[in-house]
Amino acid sequence: MAKKYKVVGYAGDGSLPSITTEDALKLTHLNVAFGHVKNDEIRIDHLKNLDHLKELKKANPELTILLSVGGWSAGGFSEAASTQEGRKLMADSAVKILKEHTLDGIDLDWEYPCYGEAGIGSSPADKENFTYLLKEIRESLDALEKETGKYYLLTIAAGADQYYVDGTEMAEVQRYLDYVQLMTYDMRGGFQTLTGHHTNLYTPTGDLFRISVQKSVEIFMQAGVPREKIVIGAAFYSRMWKDVPNKNNGLHQMTAGSGGYGPDYSQLDAEYINKNGFTRFWDDEAKAPYLFDGSTFITYDDEESIEHKCKYVSSEKLGGIMFWEYKCDETHRLLDAMDKSLN
Repeated sequence: MAKKYKVVGYAGDGSLPSITTEDALKLTHLNVAFGHVKNDEIRIDHLKNLDHLKELKKANPELTILLSVGGWSAGGFSEAASTQEGRKLMADSAVKILKEHTLDGIDLDWEYPCYGEAGIGSSPADKENFTYLLKEIRESLDALEKETGKYYLLTIAAGADQYYVDGTEMAEVQRYLDYVQLMTYDMRGGFQTLTGHHTNLYTPTGDLFRISVQKSVEIFMQAGVPREKIVIGAAFYSRMWKDVPNKNNGLHQMTAGSGGYGPDYSQLDAEYINKNGFTRFWDDEAKAPYLFDGSTFITYDDEESIEHKCKYVSSEKLGGIMFWEYKCDETHRLLDAMDKSLN
């Protein structure tokens, strides 16, 4: 029986052989990271484990598998999208890949149209060209469906805050997409010297940066994305700040440096959560856990916060939940929490 809500996992090519049968059955969708755009075409010659997708399909015939294209600092999108020829080349390469491999669709992770922060090519024209690119790919996938009798998905991963909808035409874009995955993680850390939650469900009192899962969902719905096409994000890794003032258990404190990546959930569970001087705290306003040892602050998702996110998906009638990324939780408890809470 089809599951009511989507449980979407990102897994790097190197992780594909380690996905267990139990986990394959808990996922509804798997995004294989990452294909790259080179000379206006999607390239996958660097991926070594795509043959393993057949095993995952055997384990769960209902599993929908997409090739995710892009990722942070992966360029080529702006250039490909800028001409009709480039868009057609990219769409044709997507079709070729879908024909040759055990794949059910394409997920575009252009981070981000109109922005060059990740060191990639960008242009103000990206805003319209992104729409044209997705339209071209959608039409090519529809043509392929006529040929094969099989429907192919087209999805995107989107930056969680206002900047992303400002750089895109989401009301138009969503027409070509099956769903939009909100990257509601890294919402604090990389650019901020103020400690806070990086993947919080709600915005707590005292947080200068007002973004949260709930706020992101509101932004995208106001921009024209139907709620049933919105998939929220969870993080299987942490963000951390060092040299944090020992006040308020480290939460909402100014620091000398911005927050970097912290341990993944497997390491947090083994070495950090109520261990080695770290205490786990729960922010009931944000519905988010955090760790503090007097000078190091760590923000992350756990079973409790994921359960709250899943309840939110259900109460708001959203499309589902997704996570980055599979290899970061060797306890398998976070995916289990998603499966139990949603389906």
